[in-house]
Amino acid sequence: MLVDSHCHLDYYVEAEIADVIARAQEAGIGRMVTIGTRFAQAEEVKALTERFDCVWGTVGIHPHNAGEGPLPGPEALAALADHPRIIGLGESGLDYFYDKAPRDAQAENFRNHIRAAQITGLPLAIHARQADEDIADILAEERERGGAFPFLLHCFSSGRGLAERAVEMGGYLSFSGILTFPKSEELREIARDIPADRLLVETDAPYLAPVPFRGKRCEPAMVAHTAKVLAGVRGMEIAALEALTTRNFDTLFPKAA
Repeated sequence: MLVDSHCHLDYYVEAEIADVIARAQEAGIGRMVTIGTRFAQAEEVKALTERFDCVWGTVGIHPHNAGEGPLPGPEALAALADHPRIIGLGESGLDYFYDKAPRDAQAENFRNHIRAAQITGLPLAIHARQADEDIADILAEERERGGAFPFLLHCFSSGRGLAERAVEMGGYLSFSGILTFPKSEELREIARDIPADRLLVETDAPYLAPVPFRGKRCEPAMVAHTAKVLAGVRGMEIAALEALTTRNFDTLFPKAA
């Protein structure tokens, strides 16, 4: 069985969510993690996890939304995550490609999530786009300030430098359908080289459908195609890759194990 470690089930029309989940299970996806992007959206995430036994969740504020209002502090984020089926925080981080929120607000939001992860012990799902150096520096600064914390660079598409610094700090990397794109050779080389015990897979559904579905709406069922490519890159049988990434998921997200 595979785990889709990062998707957005609440982005689908309500009437189709059950079918999306059923198709994932038919494709061998045993668990899915639906991700928080806004403080007010947390109740929707929690409700989905309560409706479906195979769905877990995280709560947090996406960097795109960091400028929408006053930012909750670490304690408020930690309290928001106090739910039996909320297994992580985020997604939070930095996005300098779209710059939908001021960079100082993104940084404050990111640090608040890190500190909530330090308070709760829950892993933080990190969004990083064209901000590699600042992501790595903030991770290192907060680690030195408040101690080590678990984290995952989701939908990894950054450079080797960030990958290596993240692994050095105990982080994990999750690969999405981007790994399957023809021009992602450098990304496949990074996926080949990082330690096996730091690998996860995801869809980021409904975005980033893998080959052969590129350009179509993505669903959690499609994580199987990304896993197949990752297995090939690593020189592994698909069953071994499935077992490896599931074991890594359970290590990083023990509440869902």
